[in-house]
Amino acid sequence: MSTTDNKILQPYLNFNGRAEEAIEFYKSALGAEVVMLMRFKDNPCPGQSSPEVAEKVMHANLRIGGSHLLLSDGRCMGGATEFKGISLSFIVPTVAESEKYFSALADGGEVQMPLEKTFFSPSFGMVEDKFGVCWMVLVQDAHAN
Repeated sequence: MSTTDNKILQPYLNFNGRAEEAIEFYKSALGAEVVMLMRFKDNPCPGQSSPEVAEKVMHANLRIGGSHLLLSDGRCMGGATEFKGISLSFIVPTVAESEKYFSALADGGEVQMPLEKTFFSPSFGMVEDKFGVCWMVLVQDAHAN
């Protein structure tokens, strides 16, 4: 990528009213840091949201390692959020860290593929967390292309 290329692909997840819970979960499970959090009541354009959602998360930015994850309560319609067809890859430097984070993400969720050695990683596994977000946790193999 050239230094003049200003395109960025940023994951943005909507939690239908459960963003606060998701933020606390990712802080605990992955060591996420809240970089920014704006509630609907803080919207600089008054009248764009109803009083019932005033305390809900309009926009948040979490730093997880060297990456950022953007999220919101979305339209606050409630119910389970389904993140089918998308997975977030969480790349860590050691097998011990992959085990730690995989276990934390699996708490209340469902393991899709247990951590195991693969041809491309000394530790790779897939888990759906309790919010329905699919994660691929892996250790980058220094010898893989």
